[in-house]
Amino acid sequence: MEYLYLLQNAITWVVTIFWIYNLAISLCSLIKLKDKPLKINKQHKFMAIIPAHNEEAVVGNLVESLKKQNYPKELLDIYVIADNCTDGTAKVAEEAGAIVLKRFDSEKKTKGYALQWFLKQKIEENADYDALCIFDADNIAMPDFIKNMNKKLCQGEEVVQGYRDIKNPTDTWITAGYALFYWTMHRFYHLARYNLGLSPLLNGTGFMVKFDVIKPEGWNTKTLTEDIEFSLINISKGRKLGWATDAIVYDEQPLGFKQSWSQRMRWSVGHLQCAKYYLKDLAKGVKEHKTLMNLDGLFYLLGMPILVVTLISLGINLAIYMGDGMSNLELLWNYLKYIGTTFLLTPLSAVFALILDRRPIKPMLKGLLCYPLFLGSWVLINIKALVKPDTKWEKIEHVRSIKAHEISE
Repeated sequence: MEYLYLLQNAITWVVTIFWIYNLAISLCSLIKLKDKPLKINKQHKFMAIIPAHNEEAVVGNLVESLKKQNYPKELLDIYVIADNCTDGTAKVAEEAGAIVLKRFDSEKKTKGYALQWFLKQKIEENADYDALCIFDADNIAMPDFIKNMNKKLCQGEEVVQGYRDIKNPTDTWITAGYALFYWTMHRFYHLARYNLGLSPLLNGTGFMVKFDVIKPEGWNTKTLTEDIEFSLINISKGRKLGWATDAIVYDEQPLGFKQSWSQRMRWSVGHLQCAKYYLKDLAKGVKEHKTLMNLDGLFYLLGMPILVVTLISLGINLAIYMGDGMSNLELLWNYLKYIGTTFLLTPLSAVFALILDRRPIKPMLKGLLCYPLFLGSWVLINIKALVKPDTKWEKIEHVRSIKAHEISE
């Protein structure tokens, strides 16, 4: 019994330190910093890259939003990679004004492979681009997206995540869960770290990379979460990623629980794959660069292990209780500490993010009430990913044909 108490105390300290650290970092989102000075004053040449698999319903709207950017048209080329498409994606994209490349590979179907295939060609061509921006086909880019990314390049930033907002936050409790999650992460993870001089992470879509960063090795990702993987690769090398709150892209979220489960399962498995491949590199980066940024990147990968030790802790509490080493009240209190964090603090954090971002709370009330269920299901997803990882990629159907002016109105 004494051994169980010691193990329980050790786990409690580890989990507590982990969350206190993240809470302290989150508070830095409240800091208002002066804008970085420009190192150069130049309008750079961009390529917008859109990997698309059977996206005829939405890809035209994204291309249209990119064609209407407040940026010189001759300095922006729009490429759509029609990846293993069996519908009219290529035709719709071409009619909207994009340069379309068709790719067919029955084995390598994911977005990472499509980017790898496309960028290899552009590197071999020695294409005269300064930077690239990557989007998902269901996105809508706000008119100043490229302009604001160009400003980041002029400030010396090399890899920058834009602000990923949500097209359909009030459609269902699932889309509301995604919206609250992203808004909270944007404020308390990405912005907080950027303000503190640490590194945010790429967030799947709506990000910019300086072409020179890609040229030496190409886009060589191998996990199901190519965005996080690319982030961790750069952090391990000592490169800090940037954050652009004013480079806004809207994204469509899955409506139903089944699709959401599949998507989040892919993310969880991808997280485990990143831990497998890059934990050593990040630890090496901490030793070589000796910066908090590298340590923070390493801590990001500890999210899943923290979940594991938390579950172990709950099991130890039960074992101590069954051995008559703990009262009913003590067991209840220890369980409530963990459950309360998920079912009380997370919705409060989401409300705080809504207030800080001046978003209306009333339309999100149903989502806030269901948010603990959304995050609770994610705990189950993480457990399943640990026990039986599913590495199959499944397409998320996008059905909201929304144009840029419909969002901005």
